[in-house]
Amino acid sequence: MNPYKFENLMVQLLSVMGYKGDEGQDLVTQKSNDHGIDGIINQDPLGLQKVYLQVKRYAPDNSVQMPEITAFSGSIKLKHADRGVFITTSTFTQGAINAAKDLNITLVNGEMLTNLMIQYQVGVEVKEHYMTYKIDGNMF
Repeated sequence: MNPYKFENLMVQLLSVMGYKGDEGQDLVTQKSNDHGIDGIINQDPLGLQKVYLQVKRYAPDNSVQMPEITAFSGSIKLKHADRGVFITTSTFTQGAINAAKDLNITLVNGEMLTNLMIQYQVGVEVKEHYMTYKIDGNMF
């Protein structure tokens, strides 16, 4: 999947999760020169409450590091915001995790992302469904 399609998928995921609100809007920023912001979710019709996203489609062995978190924090501060969500398909270094806590940035790593995509059925579809049964002890 190309990075821009992945950014769209991540914005869609957060919208389905309810961050968009009842009458909010979501958008993916332009492909280049986005100043470190990949997506924006307006949580209300007037866009007074915003969620800013940074998305990195990295290989499992390529962890997001602290400088990427601080750069994203700078980008959201330029938008006069105080929080954001950083999503990666890989993991975060301990330095990145510590910086994110201090900078009010929510982190979503690859494992959590996979679980959210399955839970909210975004970007996935059920291939097979199995039902298992057990005897109801109250009936016997």
